[in-house]
Amino acid sequence: MTKKILALAVFVLAMPILASAQSVYKWTDENGVTHFGDRKPTGKQSESVSVRTGKGSGSSSSSASPQQQVDQMEQEQAEVEQDEKVSAVQEARRKQRAANCDTAQTNLALIATGSRIKVQEDGEERYLSEEEIAQKREQFEKIAELNCGEEDASS
Repeated sequence: MTKKILALAVFVLAMPILASAQSVYKWTDENGVTHFGDRKPTGKQSESVSVRTGKGSGSSSSSASPQQQVDQMEQEQAEVEQDEKVSAVQEARRKQRAANCDTAQTNLALIATGSRIKVQEDGEERYLSEEEIAQKREQFEKIAELNCGEEDASS
């Protein structure tokens, strides 16, 4: 009888050790739902979890502390905001280039008509000379060249 009680006591004491030796796996499905199971899922990356401590044997991004997760989210948000600012600046630059191109092409078309060009300086109107018209044509051609083509990546 003592042998049976002794064997039973050893068995009862060994139960937690045997239970903790069993593997439990943790994985996340395609919908973002976390699952736990005693069998390793096929075709999915899983993490072995210690039942006693609750800590995983492998490292994963979900094991980051809540503060680290918040910091990471804030950093990602800052990057998104920076990208939006860059996009807004690029859009403003594109619109300005389009306006400059339109103005230069309109002025070149007016010069090409051969008409006399009147300007207002210091409150007085005067006509441009042939040399001044040629200078204006060169100026508008440069503006058109800079603004009417594809934007350089270095700009």
